[in-house]
Amino acid sequence: MTAAMPTCRLLTLGCKVNQYETQYVKEALEASGYVEAGEEQPADLCVVNTCTVTAEGDAKSRQLIRRLHQHNPRSAIVVMGCYATRDPEAVGRLPGVAKVVTDKACVLDELRPFGVTARPAGISRFDGHQRAFVKVQDGCLLHCSFCIIPQVRPTVRSRPVAEIVEEVLRLVAAGHQEIVLTGIHLGHYGIDLSRGRPRSQWMRLWHLLEALGELPGDFRVRLSSLEAAEARDDLIRAMATQPRVCPHLHLCLQSGSDRILTAMRRRYRRSGFVERCRRIREALDRPALSTDVIVGFPGETDEDFEATCRVVREAAFSRLHVFSYSPRRGTSAALLADDVPPAVKAQRRERLLELERELADRYYRSLLGTKLDVLVEGADSKRPGQVRGTSCRYAAVAFPGHAPALVRRRVPVRVTGVTIDGLFGDPEPVAEFLAPPISRRPGGPSRIALPLVGFPA
Repeated sequence: MTAAMPTCRLLTLGCKVNQYETQYVKEALEASGYVEAGEEQPADLCVVNTCTVTAEGDAKSRQLIRRLHQHNPRSAIVVMGCYATRDPEAVGRLPGVAKVVTDKACVLDELRPFGVTARPAGISRFDGHQRAFVKVQDGCLLHCSFCIIPQVRPTVRSRPVAEIVEEVLRLVAAGHQEIVLTGIHLGHYGIDLSRGRPRSQWMRLWHLLEALGELPGDFRVRLSSLEAAEARDDLIRAMATQPRVCPHLHLCLQSGSDRILTAMRRRYRRSGFVERCRRIREALDRPALSTDVIVGFPGETDEDFEATCRVVREAAFSRLHVFSYSPRRGTSAALLADDVPPAVKAQRRERLLELERELADRYYRSLLGTKLDVLVEGADSKRPGQVRGTSCRYAAVAFPGHAPALVRRRVPVRVTGVTIDGLFGDPEPVAEFLAPPISRRPGGPSRIALPLVGFPA
């Protein structure tokens, strides 16, 4: 009688890099004979990938592990991720934890006692996502005063271009039409690969974009967050000359006050940041710019906050991720008095979100009449008979269509209107998307015609 295959369950908290690393572990488990447990089925092995960027991340990680043990009391729980690296003793004391992995580079070795012997070269799909994240770099050396991540990911490692290219080709073959390049410090991609080599042999992020631009297949490429100082002319030139690259940059601002930026140990000042945004707009056609902002950093005055609002306006961001500052034990900022009252942080946060709505509406109206490359992500829950997706310019777009036939596909959409939550428009050609798909025999070919989407992103 054949023994039942071992089962696994994987759960992830945190960033795109964590999500990529979980997918990598999942494929190694499957290659070693594991199958994913059903929703109500207990698992033999549970893997939790944790986050520690905030104290709330630590708390959520602990809660998740405790809840997982309650539902899987006989399972071995393996905990990896940034919280596991930062405080392995606390993690190891949690119920059901069989192993704490403090170095993700060794995660497959740490899983060997559980029967994991496979060594995948990378990932071949990205479960649960229409876009596929590709980790190209790890580690950060900047030591911003509020951030714990350089302490848990201190080693800068860049993946070779050939390895990334092979992984992207696998993901495209699996049906992913958007590839998001991500890393802990994406702008530092290639620094370690270039060390000790003549300048003519250096490898940087723009070289990677050029290599991906030469690949066959129907897909686009998006960059995740960058430091403004790293959106250099070489990178912007590559974005401008590679039609495959989305005209969208996420540039981390954090504050528009030079005084606060100094206290944060950021590497730029407000004038340089605004100038970089101006140069990007000169080089690219109506690029989308998004950012992160922290409100209530120790010592932030009303004047400092007003300076942040001015920079947000001058940069004309179309989307903001706004965070209220909270002290992070182990960082130098945690030694400062957290002297901005919670109510003031909340007011400042809401003020920035109001400003985001104003700037987003202005940017979206600038796109009226244009054709956008939209990756369909599902049915529009607010509009029956329509689908919704993310455009090349990072704006949500709704248009008439039937979700099952279009999910994960890129569709050219002519923008005809602006809503409070994005854009709407007409697909080109319209008629092919208005009706539900024609019924087909099981296993038979679909007769839905999909448009050619080999147009500039």
